[in-house]
Amino acid sequence: MSETAIDRITATLPPRRWPVMRQKWRELLFVHWPVPPGVLRPLVPPKLELDLFEGQAYVGLVPFTMKGVRPVGLPPVHGLSSFHETNIRTYVHHDGRDPGVWFFSLDAANSIAVALARRFFHLPYFHARMFLEREAPAEDDAPRPILYAGIRLRPDPRPASYLIRAVPQEAVRAAEPGSLEHFLIERYLLYTLVDDRVYVGQVHHRPYPVRSADVLSLDESLLRAAGIPRPDRPPLAHFASGVDVKVYAIRQVDR
Repeated sequence: MSETAIDRITATLPPRRWPVMRQKWRELLFVHWPVPPGVLRPLVPPKLELDLFEGQAYVGLVPFTMKGVRPVGLPPVHGLSSFHETNIRTYVHHDGRDPGVWFFSLDAANSIAVALARRFFHLPYFHARMFLEREAPAEDDAPRPILYAGIRLRPDPRPASYLIRAVPQEAVRAAEPGSLEHFLIERYLLYTLVDDRVYVGQVHHRPYPVRSADVLSLDESLLRAAGIPRPDRPPLAHFASGVDVKVYAIRQVDR
Protein backbone atom coordinates (compact mmCIF):
# COMPACT_ATOMS: atom_id res chain seq x y z
CA MET A 1 0.00 0.00 0.00
CA SER A 2 1.29 3.45 -0.85
CA GLU A 3 2.00 6.04 1.83
CA THR A 4 -0.76 8.32 0.55
CA ALA A 5 -3.35 5.52 0.66
CA ILE A 6 -3.03 5.05 4.44
CA ASP A 7 -5.96 6.50 6.38
CA ARG A 8 -4.40 8.94 8.85
CA ILE A 9 -7.61 10.52 10.14
CA THR A 10 -9.67 7.65 11.59
CA ALA A 11 -7.15 7.01 14.38
CA THR A 12 -7.51 10.63 15.53
CA LEU A 13 -11.24 10.12 16.23
CA PRO A 14 -12.50 8.97 19.66
CA PRO A 15 -13.13 5.22 19.81
CA ARG A 16 -16.53 3.85 20.78
CA ARG A 17 -15.43 2.40 24.12
CA TRP A 18 -14.63 3.63 27.58
CA PRO A 19 -11.16 4.92 28.46
CA VAL A 20 -9.23 3.31 31.29
CA MET A 21 -7.07 6.29 32.24
CA ARG A 22 -6.88 10.07 32.06
CA GLN A 23 -3.66 12.03 31.75
CA LYS A 24 -2.51 15.59 31.09
CA TRP A 25 0.52 15.94 28.82
CA ARG A 26 2.34 19.26 29.11
CA GLU A 27 5.41 21.05 27.67
CA LEU A 28 5.95 18.54 24.86
CA LEU A 29 9.03 18.87 22.68
CA PHE A 30 9.08 16.78 19.48
CA VAL A 31 12.62 16.33 18.15
CA HIS A 32 12.92 14.31 14.93
CA TRP A 33 15.58 13.12 12.52
CA PRO A 34 15.07 11.45 9.13
CA VAL A 35 16.61 7.98 9.10
CA PRO A 36 17.03 5.54 6.20
CA PRO A 37 14.37 2.82 6.53
CA GLY A 38 17.05 0.13 6.40
CA VAL A 39 18.53 1.41 9.66
CA LEU A 40 15.28 0.98 11.58
CA ARG A 41 13.85 -2.09 9.85
CA PRO A 42 15.89 -4.62 11.94
CA LEU A 43 14.79 -2.89 15.16
CA VAL A 44 11.03 -3.12 14.49
CA PRO A 45 9.08 -6.40 14.68
CA PRO A 46 8.53 -8.03 11.27
CA LYS A 47 4.76 -8.04 11.84
CA LEU A 48 4.76 -4.24 11.63
CA GLU A 49 5.66 -2.11 8.63
CA LEU A 50 7.63 1.10 8.85
CA ASP A 51 5.44 4.13 8.20
CA LEU A 52 7.28 6.43 5.79
CA PHE A 53 6.85 10.02 4.65
CA GLU A 54 7.97 10.49 1.06
CA GLY A 55 10.04 7.32 1.36
CA GLN A 56 11.78 8.44 4.56
CA ALA A 57 11.58 6.94 8.06
CA TYR A 58 11.84 9.15 11.13
CA VAL A 59 13.04 8.65 14.68
CA GLY A 60 11.77 10.94 17.43
CA LEU A 61 12.94 12.00 20.87
CA VAL A 62 9.98 13.41 22.83
CA PRO A 63 10.38 14.79 26.37
CA PHE A 64 7.38 16.16 28.26
CA THR A 65 5.72 16.14 31.68
CA MET A 66 2.60 14.26 32.77
CA LYS A 67 0.07 15.47 35.29
CA GLY A 68 -3.17 14.10 36.69
CA VAL A 69 -2.36 10.51 35.71
CA ARG A 70 -5.15 8.37 37.12
CA PRO A 71 -7.52 5.50 36.35
CA VAL A 72 -10.95 6.62 35.22
CA GLY A 73 -13.21 7.12 38.25
CA LEU A 74 -10.38 7.65 40.73
CA PRO A 75 -8.64 10.85 41.86
CA PRO A 76 -4.95 11.57 41.22
CA VAL A 77 -2.57 10.16 43.84
CA HIS A 78 0.09 12.44 45.30
CA GLY A 79 3.57 11.30 44.33
CA LEU A 80 2.33 8.99 41.57
CA SER A 81 0.18 11.07 39.23
CA SER A 82 2.72 13.68 38.07
CA PHE A 83 6.15 12.96 36.60
CA HIS A 84 8.38 13.66 33.61
CA GLU A 85 8.69 11.25 30.70
CA THR A 86 10.77 10.94 27.53
CA ASN A 87 10.36 8.48 24.67
CA ILE A 88 12.36 7.33 21.69
CA ARG A 89 10.08 6.24 18.87
CA THR A 90 9.47 5.63 15.21
CA TYR A 91 6.31 5.24 13.13
CA VAL A 92 4.69 2.05 11.90
CA HIS A 93 1.46 0.63 10.52
CA HIS A 94 -0.16 -2.80 10.49
CA ASP A 95 -1.07 -4.28 7.10
CA GLY A 96 -1.45 -0.82 5.58
CA ARG A 97 -3.86 0.37 8.26
CA ASP A 98 -3.84 2.22 11.58
CA PRO A 99 -0.63 4.26 11.50
CA GLY A 100 0.89 4.48 14.97
CA VAL A 101 3.99 4.59 17.13
CA TRP A 102 6.60 1.98 17.95
CA PHE A 103 8.50 2.84 21.13
CA PHE A 104 12.15 1.85 21.48
CA SER A 105 12.17 3.20 25.03
CA LEU A 106 10.12 5.28 27.46
CA ASP A 107 11.98 6.79 30.41
CA ALA A 108 9.87 8.03 33.33
CA ALA A 109 10.76 9.66 36.63
CA ASN A 110 8.50 7.42 38.71
CA SER A 111 9.47 3.84 39.54
CA ILE A 112 5.90 2.76 40.39
CA ALA A 113 4.53 4.13 37.12
CA VAL A 114 7.32 2.32 35.26
CA ALA A 115 6.42 -1.01 36.88
CA LEU A 116 2.70 -0.58 36.18
CA ALA A 117 3.26 0.43 32.54
CA ARG A 118 5.56 -2.54 31.93
CA ARG A 119 3.00 -4.92 33.42
CA PHE A 120 -0.30 -3.64 32.02
CA PHE A 121 0.75 -1.97 28.76
CA HIS A 122 3.80 -4.15 27.96
CA LEU A 123 5.88 -1.14 27.00
CA PRO A 124 9.68 -0.73 27.39
CA TYR A 125 9.64 1.71 30.31
CA PHE A 126 12.78 2.65 32.27
CA HIS A 127 13.19 4.48 35.56
CA ALA A 128 15.11 7.75 35.19
CA ARG A 129 15.98 10.93 37.03
CA MET A 130 14.56 13.90 35.07
CA PHE A 131 14.41 17.68 35.02
CA LEU A 132 12.23 20.15 33.09
CA GLU A 133 12.28 23.89 33.65
CA ARG A 134 11.47 27.09 31.79
CA GLU A 135 14.18 29.70 32.01
CA ALA A 136 13.50 33.17 33.45
CA PRO A 137 11.75 35.58 31.06
CA ALA A 138 13.98 37.78 28.96
CA GLU A 139 13.77 41.55 29.26
CA ASP A 140 12.47 41.87 25.69
CA ASP A 141 9.62 39.44 26.44
CA ALA A 142 10.95 36.90 23.92
CA PRO A 143 9.87 33.24 24.20
CA ARG A 144 11.55 31.55 27.16
CA PRO A 145 13.86 28.59 26.51
CA ILE A 146 13.02 25.28 28.18
CA LEU A 147 15.63 22.92 29.61
CA TYR A 148 14.93 19.17 29.43
CA ALA A 149 17.32 16.71 31.09
CA GLY A 150 17.32 13.10 32.21
CA ILE A 151 19.53 10.13 33.03
CA ARG A 152 18.39 6.50 33.07
CA LEU A 153 18.76 4.72 36.40
CA ARG A 154 17.50 1.20 35.62
CA PRO A 155 17.35 -1.21 33.88
CA ASP A 156 19.99 -1.39 31.12
CA PRO A 157 20.83 -0.47 28.40
CA ARG A 158 22.91 2.38 29.77
CA PRO A 159 24.32 5.00 29.53
CA ALA A 160 21.13 6.67 28.36
CA SER A 161 20.70 10.36 29.03
CA TYR A 162 19.78 13.66 27.41
CA LEU A 163 20.21 17.40 27.90
CA ILE A 164 18.21 19.61 25.53
CA ARG A 165 17.70 23.36 25.55
CA ALA A 166 15.00 24.53 23.17
CA VAL A 167 12.86 27.61 22.63
CA PRO A 168 9.29 27.49 21.24
CA GLN A 169 8.31 30.06 18.67
CA GLU A 170 5.25 32.27 18.95
CA ALA A 171 2.88 31.11 16.19
CA VAL A 172 0.48 28.35 17.25
CA ARG A 173 -1.33 26.22 14.70
CA ALA A 174 -2.90 22.82 14.15
CA ALA A 175 -0.89 20.44 12.00
CA GLU A 176 -2.31 20.21 8.49
CA PRO A 177 -3.34 16.68 7.39
CA GLY A 178 -0.94 15.47 4.71
CA SER A 179 1.95 17.56 6.05
CA LEU A 180 5.14 16.25 7.65
CA GLU A 181 4.09 17.93 10.91
CA HIS A 182 0.86 15.96 10.97
CA PHE A 183 2.69 12.73 10.12
CA LEU A 184 5.14 13.17 13.00
CA ILE A 185 2.96 14.66 15.72
CA GLU A 186 -0.68 13.59 15.34
CA ARG A 187 -0.25 9.99 16.47
CA TYR A 188 -2.97 8.31 18.53
CA LEU A 189 -2.09 4.60 18.30
CA LEU A 190 0.80 2.67 19.84
CA TYR A 191 1.92 -0.85 19.09
CA THR A 192 3.48 -3.42 21.37
CA LEU A 193 4.17 -7.17 21.31
CA VAL A 194 2.86 -9.61 23.91
CA ASP A 195 4.14 -13.18 23.46
CA ASP A 196 4.92 -12.34 19.82
CA ARG A 197 1.35 -11.14 19.21
CA VAL A 198 0.67 -7.59 18.07
CA TYR A 199 -1.38 -5.37 20.36
CA VAL A 200 -2.48 -1.81 19.79
CA GLY A 201 -3.31 0.88 22.32
CA GLN A 202 -5.11 4.14 21.67
CA VAL A 203 -5.34 7.63 23.12
CA HIS A 204 -7.59 10.53 22.26
CA HIS A 205 -7.17 14.28 22.71
CA ARG A 206 -7.76 17.48 20.80
CA PRO A 207 -5.22 18.24 18.04
CA TYR A 208 -1.90 19.45 19.40
CA PRO A 209 -1.44 23.24 19.50
CA VAL A 210 1.78 23.06 17.48
CA ARG A 211 4.60 25.59 17.34
CA SER A 212 7.93 25.40 15.60
CA ALA A 213 10.87 25.23 18.01
CA ASP A 214 14.57 25.97 17.85
CA VAL A 215 16.96 23.50 19.47
CA LEU A 216 19.66 25.66 21.06
CA SER A 217 21.74 22.73 22.35
CA LEU A 218 21.38 18.96 22.42
CA ASP A 219 23.42 16.17 23.99
CA GLU A 220 21.87 12.72 24.20
CA SER A 221 22.70 9.02 24.27
CA LEU A 222 19.15 7.60 24.24
CA LEU A 223 19.25 6.83 20.53
CA ARG A 224 22.55 4.97 20.83
CA ALA A 225 21.14 2.97 23.78
CA ALA A 226 18.27 1.94 21.49
CA GLY A 227 20.71 0.81 18.79
CA ILE A 228 20.08 3.78 16.51
CA PRO A 229 22.95 5.90 15.15
CA ARG A 230 21.95 9.55 15.44
CA PRO A 231 22.00 11.34 12.08
CA ASP A 232 24.72 13.96 11.74
CA ARG A 233 22.34 16.81 10.97
CA PRO A 234 20.24 19.31 12.98
CA PRO A 235 16.87 17.89 14.07
CA LEU A 236 13.42 19.11 13.15
CA ALA A 237 11.71 20.40 16.33
CA HIS A 238 8.15 21.25 17.36
CA PHE A 239 6.57 22.22 20.66
CA ALA A 240 3.08 21.85 22.12
CA SER A 241 1.95 23.39 25.41
CA GLY A 242 -0.25 20.43 26.21
CA VAL A 243 -3.36 18.31 25.77
CA ASP A 244 -5.74 16.43 28.09
CA VAL A 245 -5.70 12.75 27.18
CA LYS A 246 -7.99 9.74 27.43
CA VAL A 247 -6.14 6.40 27.38
CA TYR A 248 -7.73 3.15 26.20
CA ALA A 249 -6.78 -0.44 26.99
CA ILE A 250 -4.55 -2.32 24.57
CA ARG A 251 -6.18 -4.94 22.36
CA GLN A 252 -4.86 -7.71 20.12
CA VAL A 253 -4.94 -6.96 16.39
CA ASP A 254 -3.38 -10.03 14.74
CA ARG A 255 -5.77 -12.78 15.77
